[in-house]
Amino acid sequence: MTRSDLVEALAARFSQLTQRDAEFAVKAILDAMGDALVKGHRIEIRGFGSFSVNHRAPRMGRNPRSGESVMIPEKRVPHFKPGKALREQVDARTAEILKRETLQSASTP
Repeated sequence: MTRSDLVEALAARFSQLTQRDAEFAVKAILDAMGDALVKGHRIEIRGFGSFSVNHRAPRMGRNPRSGESVMIPEKRVPHFKPGKALREQVDARTAEILKRETLQSASTP
């Protein structure tokens, strides 16, 4: 799902929101989340998951073309950990879809 897909789904689900209002809401939420992560805060959305910032130490890497050693500087990268409810929901729906596909392929000669 892309950002524009999310905007369209939000506008379709809430008829009182115009496309422009939905776009503004999605942008505001994503901007607030980005700002919180930049400040080093952790974001937790119950039933969905949590976002945090992980620190990657500097290390030596290799240029794949030349094989030359390259120093890779330290980084801070966003990390998402899905919540238990989201993991269970994805697992259940995936199992349901696989079961349907198996039944359809078994019934087709």
